[in-house]
Amino acid sequence: MIEEDKKKQKSKKNSNSWIFIIFITTFILALVIGAIADTSVQNLNVELAILILVIIIAIGIFSDMVGMSVASADEVVFHAQATKKIPGALEAMRLVKYSEKVSSVCNDVVGDVCGIVSGSISALISMQIAGLTNIPSTMVSLVMGAIVASITVGGKAIGKAIAVKHAEDIIGRVGKVISYIAPVKK
Repeated sequence: MIEEDKKKQKSKKNSNSWIFIIFITTFILALVIGAIADTSVQNLNVELAILILVIIIAIGIFSDMVGMSVASADEVVFHAQATKKIPGALEAMRLVKYSEKVSSVCNDVVGDVCGIVSGSISALISMQIAGLTNIPSTMVSLVMGAIVASITVGGKAIGKAIAVKHAEDIIGRVGKVISYIAPVKK
């Protein structure tokens, strides 16, 4: 009975520290990415600013796909690949093993930060477009916000459908990339 209580306390402590880490990571990422994006967009022409906006939306969509894939993937597939020494299999196994945390980082941290930053950038682009045209800034802002929201939501819906159907393939590829950047120690 006492040992069970200790396990519950340790689990709760780990959960609380994970939440704190996510909070701090999200804050720092949003601050840094937002500052870089906002500063660079203010000094660019509209076309390049829109390109940056599209890239940030694409990162959010891709990150959401990875988060959904890791939650849907079957770890057994990567065990079999690891025994055959396929590059990235160990990294993919680790991603799936910690799917709750990986999914949280991909969907909530990266995905939400990209959503917030894309909204901020779209507001800056709206002001630039309104300044270059005779269209009222409110109208430009509303249309720009609707476009960004529909592309983001539509892209994530398509990405989630792909992620569920091809979870192991997506996580296998992500694992392969990770194996080149930060391989799992055997």
